[in-house]
Amino acid sequence: MIQSLAVYCGSSTGADSRFVEMASALGAVMAEREVRLVYGGGGVGLMGAVADAVLAGGGEVMGVIPQFLQDKELGHKGVTEMVVVETMHERKTAMMEYSDAFIALPGGYGTLEELFEVLAWSQLQLHAKPVGVMNVGGYYDGLLTCLDRMVSDGLLRQAERERLIACPSAEGAMDALAAWSPPKLAKWEDPEFWTEGELR
Repeated sequence: MIQSLAVYCGSSTGADSRFVEMASALGAVMAEREVRLVYGGGGVGLMGAVADAVLAGGGEVMGVIPQFLQDKELGHKGVTEMVVVETMHERKTAMMEYSDAFIALPGGYGTLEELFEVLAWSQLQLHAKPVGVMNVGGYYDGLLTCLDRMVSDGLLRQAERERLIACPSAEGAMDALAAWSPPKLAKWEDPEFWTEGELR
C-alpha cells in the first residue's frame, strides 16, 4: 500500500502546458487517495504545482529541502511539514526513507539524477519500492528507448528494465505503482547475469 509518494520534477514549468496539467492532476489523485506527497520542497515550477494540488485537495505534503535553497527563499510556504537538511545527498536519502514509491514528472538533470539513483538502489536491492515516470506528451520516450537499447545490447536484463514503470496518466500511474512487485532474484543470483564465466 502506498501511503507516501516521492515526486521528482522540475523547478520550472517547462514549455508544454501539459506538464503543469499533469502535475496538478497527479496531486489531485494523491489527495483523493490520501497519499502523502514527499518532494523537494520548492514552491515554484512543477514542484510547486504538484504540491499546490495536493494541498488544495486536503492532502499532506512533506517538503525536503537543503538549507542553501531554503536560504534563497525557494521553499513552499504552505506545506504540511518542511524538513531542512544540509546537503543534496541528505535530501535524496531522506526522500527515499520517507516514501513508499517514487515517480518522476518532466524535469532536468536533478530529476534524472534522483530517478536513476532510486532505480539503481532498487536493482541493488537496497529497497523494494516501485519507481515510475509520468510520460507526459512523450517526454520520456527517448529515455525509454535508451533503456530498451541497453536490453538489446546485453547491458541490462529485461527484468531490470521492468523496474521502471511508465504511464501517461495520473490514475494509471498510481494504479501501476500499487500493483508493482520486484523481480524475485537479484541480478547476481540470475543465470542471465553470467556470460561465459564472467560478470555481465
